[in-house]
Amino acid sequence: MNHDNYDDSYIRGILNTVKTIAMVGVSANTSRPSYFAFKYLLERGYRMIPINPGLAGQELLGQKVYAKLLDIPEPVDMVDIFRASQYALGIVQETLALKPRPQVIWMQLGVRSDEAAKLAEANGIKVVMNRCPKIEYGRLSSEIAWMGVNTRTLTAKKAKLSGRGIQRMALDRPTIAGGTTDATTRAQTSDRDNT
Repeated sequence: MNHDNYDDSYIRGILNTVKTIAMVGVSANTSRPSYFAFKYLLERGYRMIPINPGLAGQELLGQKVYAKLLDIPEPVDMVDIFRASQYALGIVQETLALKPRPQVIWMQLGVRSDEAAKLAEANGIKVVMNRCPKIEYGRLSSEIAWMGVNTRTLTAKKAKLSGRGIQRMALDRPTIAGGTTDATTRAQTSDRDNT
């Protein structure tokens, strides 16, 4: 895997399929990037689990904070590393002890560890490095295009209105609330056609 350049289909595939994300290194400080990313992904329907030993036992945006990955009492689909690069290998090692194992290790902007990536991939886990899922979601859903940012994606789809009258694009994925989206409808149709 070339970790210097990812196909949009690889990133979109991850963001469309993961439902539960453990963010290691999230901050309760509302001016920190980890707080923004956590809040944004939570608002997009992901089940977000905050990991921060200094906040363990408290709540962050209504979600219980855990000290470490091994304390989480439920399966996790993706581990989002919001720590410096030197901690990535240890976090991947802890991730490998989770049962079941997450499908994805995602290292935030500025976080890169080829050794950690190699270990994760050798154990069947997809890896993204030096990218932010918040930014990638906004780019691939065309949300950031509203601000004039070139997303390198084109769409003729009209954004749907959310419950509060706000237009919001979304990736084509099932929601954690169990609502039906184009992704679940197509998957169910495909399953019926294949039987």
